[in-house]
Amino acid sequence: MNLLSALPRRSRTLSVACAVAASAALALSGCAKSETADDAGGDNGQGAQTVQTPTASAAAGEGCTLTAYGAPKLDLKNAIVGFSQSEKEANPFRIAETRSIKDEAAKVGVKKLLTTNAQSQLSKQISDIQDMLAQGAQFLIVAPLNSDGLEPAFRAAAAKKVPVLTIDRKVNATACKDYLAFLGSDFVEQGKRAADAMVEATGGKGKVAILLGSSGNSVTTDRTKGFVDQVKATAPGLEIVAQQTGEFARDKGQQVMEQLIQSKPDITAVYAENDEMALGAVTALKAAGKAPGKDVKVVSIDGTRNAVQALADGELNAVIESNPRFGPLAFATAQKFYAGEGVPEDVIISDRSYDPANAKASLGGAY
Repeated sequence: MNLLSALPRRSRTLSVACAVAASAALALSGCAKSETADDAGGDNGQGAQTVQTPTASAAAGEGCTLTAYGAPKLDLKNAIVGFSQSEKEANPFRIAETRSIKDEAAKVGVKKLLTTNAQSQLSKQISDIQDMLAQGAQFLIVAPLNSDGLEPAFRAAAAKKVPVLTIDRKVNATACKDYLAFLGSDFVEQGKRAADAMVEATGGKGKVAILLGSSGNSVTTDRTKGFVDQVKATAPGLEIVAQQTGEFARDKGQQVMEQLIQSKPDITAVYAENDEMALGAVTALKAAGKAPGKDVKVVSIDGTRNAVQALADGELNAVIESNPRFGPLAFATAQKFYAGEGVPEDVIISDRSYDPANAKASLGGAY
């Protein structure tokens, strides 16, 4: 079965490969979900990434090919592959993502995997990528810190004819020239689904605050747009009264929520653009004598183990998943590319939703 072959519709998605056949045709099997810092487990079957229906051109075998990209043919088992992580691995999403890349590299039999962590510094991510190229990296997987600013690193890779596969955040660059392709979620859709969950939790009425992610990347921009547009279209009685950045961090989310409780005490709902900020907001609400999930409805995006547990405990009202286990899809895409097949510009995965009805049963598949 071809990894990116055409599928009938979004609801019937294709499980991403966790193992790649030695032949050009890539075999598919269920892949793992994600892990927390305190528990790297989880139900792999529950957490399998799935790929949405690719575009017609991709289904027809077009897209970026080895020839179009201008890269030399490569056997990953005899190759040096580099992975550039953007943020420190204190966030469960980053822990899960890095582990997934490392695990899949071992399964595929990559000769050598280089890994770096930019610690949320753009200049360091650029130098990290340049350093891996200097160490002989022949294929790069990059989780970009920002959508802009990595041009020097991309130019360095292009000069050595090293393909760059981006994951989880989009970059403002040209696919099949500056980078090979993007693997990730539809962040606007995530925001829309979070809005739908918020409307259900609030009855479409109240005052909601948005805890924004870090600025300068597509995740924050798109999750905000999806939520705001959907609320305006479906729930005019739900007023967005504040938008402040919590930088995707639990402590920052808590600080912002503490400030909002003082400045806007009539807030009845919080949309957090990741689970860490949501959990920080829960802490702040409880400290202020408010019951999160009841007095103040809370909806977030990610699907971490702690957030799904909070949902099961009634302190969150909904969680939209953003699946971080890109290892199987990244290496399957690389194998496909080096087999001479076309790779679409955007390879979009589908994400599940957690709600009060399924949270407890789904906990084993959360990361």
